[in-house]
Amino acid sequence: MAIQRMDNVGIVVEDMDAAIAFFVELGMELEGRARVEGLVADQCTGLDGVRCDIAMVRTPDGHSRLELAKYRSPAAISDGPRNRPHNILGTHRVMFAVDDIEDTVTRLRPHGAELLGEIARFEDSYLLCYVRGPEGIIVGLAEQLT
Repeated sequence: MAIQRMDNVGIVVEDMDAAIAFFVELGMELEGRARVEGLVADQCTGLDGVRCDIAMVRTPDGHSRLELAKYRSPAAISDGPRNRPHNILGTHRVMFAVDDIEDTVTRLRPHGAELLGEIARFEDSYLLCYVRGPEGIIVGLAEQLT
């Protein structure tokens, strides 16, 4: 049996409103918000007493979603600085295709986005960059040139 699709990528955040604003500015659409708690949440996560606010944001084509989660209980745990480099094991990024990479970076800066390096050109195919967004999330941006 094969998987049907990738449903979503989950990201734990402290400031839900800032995370939503960042991804909405990127071009995602807020699908909804909810509170998750109870036995199923405890069983699924392996934690006790889960109370978690979630927000689902989706890409305009409707095929990809991020689940943003703010843990009320148990409290979220930080495992180090939020400005970790890109090459940390187990940490990577979420990549989005954009129409105009420079405009996207400009629009995201007021929401805390910082370029990790610079906008780079891959042959005659793509402009690429990584930005650090809210909670230290690394977001990749790719503009196809041809």
